[in-house]
Amino acid sequence: MDFLRQAGMSLLGGFIIGVVFGWIKLPAPVPPLLGLIGAAGVLLGGYFYDLIVKLVFK
Repeated sequence: MDFLRQAGMSLLGGFIIGVVFGWIKLPAPVPPLLGLIGAAGVLLGGYFYDLIVKLVFK
């Protein structure tokens, strides 16, 4: 449940920053969609590595 709370707060914070940037007519400070997908892959790869290490060296 803690993860959902943190994810929700991150999403809310990003939304607020997006509204502020839109209000003052600045470009969004985020990479293109493919960059976000790549970052998600890196994050999932890190989690997968931790899972493998826990299972193998248990």
